[in-house]
Amino acid sequence: MRDAFIKFDKVSKAFGIMTVVDNLDLSIAKGEFVSMLGPSGSGKTTLLMMLAGFENPTSGAISVGGKRVDALPPHKRNMGVVFQNYALFPHMSVVDNVAFPLKMRGASRSEIVERVTKVLDMVQLGSFHERRPIQLSGGQQQRVALARALVFEPEVVLMDEPLGALDKKLREQMQLDIRDIHRRLGLTIVFVTHDQTEALTMSDRIAIFNHGKIEQIGGPSDIYDRPKTQFVAEFIGETNLLSGKVISCSNGLLNVTLDGGQAIKVRSDGGLEPGKHVKVSVRPERMEIGPSAERQNELKVRVTDIIYHGDHLQVQVDAGGRSIVIKATRKAMTPEIGQEIVASFSPEQCWIVS
Repeated sequence: MRDAFIKFDKVSKAFGIMTVVDNLDLSIAKGEFVSMLGPSGSGKTTLLMMLAGFENPTSGAISVGGKRVDALPPHKRNMGVVFQNYALFPHMSVVDNVAFPLKMRGASRSEIVERVTKVLDMVQLGSFHERRPIQLSGGQQQRVALARALVFEPEVVLMDEPLGALDKKLREQMQLDIRDIHRRLGLTIVFVTHDQTEALTMSDRIAIFNHGKIEQIGGPSDIYDRPKTQFVAEFIGETNLLSGKVISCSNGLLNVTLDGGQAIKVRSDGGLEPGKHVKVSVRPERMEIGPSAERQNELKVRVTDIIYHGDHLQVQVDAGGRSIVIKATRKAMTPEIGQEIVASFSPEQCWIVS
């Protein structure tokens, strides 16, 4: 990874006897887009609020650009913040809302006009200067909030579930817009969300939070395709968990006998001895119906349910007493409930989780 621009060094935060961030280390590079993803109460928003200066760490250090910031007030940290509820001034026009951070910093009138015009054009609100927030849609209000966070050219932009109040179509468009702005301006963005798709779509890296700690951090494909723990595998996306015992290891493949007696091969980085009980994560879309010469793993299963999803079929099957799901393409064979079929997948498409 590139040199750390934002650094959390053994940061903890407790409210009374409850620890919500627990001795956490995290480094973020300049220009990186990092999403903090996790369930409610996992510590992600508290960490963001400590970075913004709205909460103080109980212990540990927070630095930006090599300088400690945990003792600085929010307005001296040079960070733009975008909240879920927009936090716009209802009595002010769009222009005045966006200009507010510049006025507080004593910018000249000409500089304010230039910067506000530029940033409103960037978020596609160039013709909305004199409107009040109540005259805007939710998506337009969020663009105003984003413009206000960008107008003073901060070193870092913090976003706390900024798209949570938008409908699905608008949320997806805003995801692409924010990603585009990030790439064009080279911003360092720290983004809090509970939406898995949002994190996968927008991020350079994703940090999965659980009980005040980071369970795993990595690029979207690493997190999704190679989860390290059962929590990560189940939290981001859908997965099937197969339990079994390692029989042997050869050529980078583990031979695993599942609890139901069937055998599979799993790609492994090593370190697992024969006899060890393991859990294997297999994404539903990585499994296919029918045998295949290319895929080495074949499970005999019985169809228990079929749900139509338009672009695919969700096929529920019983695999020796364990229920698993297959996302089958429309081109695949359409089985019938009660039918005995083969579910196949390759060793590269399953992963050992702790």
